[in-house]
Amino acid sequence: MAQGVVKSYDPNSGNGIVVLDTDKTEVYIQPGSLKGSIFRTLRQGQRINFTISELDGMQTISEVKIGQGGY
Repeated sequence: MAQGVVKSYDPNSGNGIVVLDTDKTEVYIQPGSLKGSIFRTLRQGQRINFTISELDGMQTISEVKIGQGGY
């Protein structure tokens, strides 16, 4: 799993941006990325773990987990 920090997140649309720890690349958070997590929103500056997927040629985040336990 990759790690990064939430740069922005809109809880109404489910869209956002995360900055990767490895190379500071910005990756798109797609709506529904929190599905299966106990969390319903993200906040700016929050550290998260996630899987990077390709959607229409663009890198997106899926399977978001928060914290060391990966909730």
